[in-house]
Amino acid sequence: MQVIRFLLLAVLALSSQFALAQIENAKGSATVTYAGKIKPEDKNKAFREAQVKAVERYYAESGDSESANFDNVRDKVLENLDKFVLSASLISEQEFPDKKQYNVVVRIELNVAKLRNTLKANSAIGSTAAANKSPLTFVFMARQVASVKEYDARQVKRVEVRGEASANRSDREKTSESERVGGGSVKTGAAADRSMTASAQRSLTVETGGSRLQKADDTAWRLIPAQSLNAQFTGVFAKAGFDVVEAAYVEPQSQGLLSVKAIERDYETGNDLAPETLRNTAQGLKNAQIPYLALGTLDVGVKDTDPGTGLVRVYVTVTGKILDLNSRFPRTVSSVGPVQFAGTGPTESVAQTNALKLAADNAARELVSQINNVGVR
Repeated sequence: MQVIRFLLLAVLALSSQFALAQIENAKGSATVTYAGKIKPEDKNKAFREAQVKAVERYYAESGDSESANFDNVRDKVLENLDKFVLSASLISEQEFPDKKQYNVVVRIELNVAKLRNTLKANSAIGSTAAANKSPLTFVFMARQVASVKEYDARQVKRVEVRGEASANRSDREKTSESERVGGGSVKTGAAADRSMTASAQRSLTVETGGSRLQKADDTAWRLIPAQSLNAQFTGVFAKAGFDVVEAAYVEPQSQGLLSVKAIERDYETGNDLAPETLRNTAQGLKNAQIPYLALGTLDVGVKDTDPGTGLVRVYVTVTGKILDLNSRFPRTVSSVGPVQFAGTGPTESVAQTNALKLAADNAARELVSQINNVGVR
């Protein structure tokens, strides 16, 4: 029974990650004011307005770019609300007779796939003829930490010594001589009185200090083969209406400047391309007449256990951007991350694959939303 339960949970976890990409739940609340006694049409009005608020809330939580894209089709969606809301359930209702107000809270099932198609049809790229669309290529690397070199802190000690000294000396000498003559003889005498006082003082002041320098760790990455990522990115960009060309096909047309291997080497040691690699890549894409480049990384974290299902859980952190190569110098027209996504599964490999797909899908959609806002064709 435990094995069957475990497998059922695994299947549910896997299927839910893909189902949620097409159908989303959202909640909305609305309050209407009525005259006299509340009527059924007042309740229907509040129920519909709550559904509208739920749709708006879903896009508000999806980010600035998604919300801006929704604003372009808002009227069209609200005029045909039944086509986008698959179901609506009343969660709570409350009447305030003293204020002549009626409030409802509803939960809806939103047809996200249909909404995305509507957004696509009304975007700049969606309304451009296929022959006039600008090609786009992408290079996204999945990677995992291979090694980390840590550095001990370097310390510099400083000692400053200051000294002061003072001395006093006092000398006194008193002498006397006498001579006496008598009886055919001469007698002489001498007396001396000497005294000396001396004192000395010395003081030392010692001041210590220093500095501590900590050098950042050097991280080396191991690239993870993830063939499904290409299909994921190609699918999202293509469905959004872009003319997508994989980097492997562009490389021979770049006159030797675009090198996927060089990009991989840079991402094995850092989070961005080296200046020389970036310059060569930009010029190579211009040679191949590819005006847009999407690139980034998907960093796989260590596994843990999902507390809700007991399945293996893996987090992936995604960072990406799209460069516009039409002008003299490349410029970033959209960017995403770093953002984390979690995938679950019966094994680490399955959880990792699910997390990578989820991260790639969300990153690509966010990048598409942003470039749609700037009118890329």
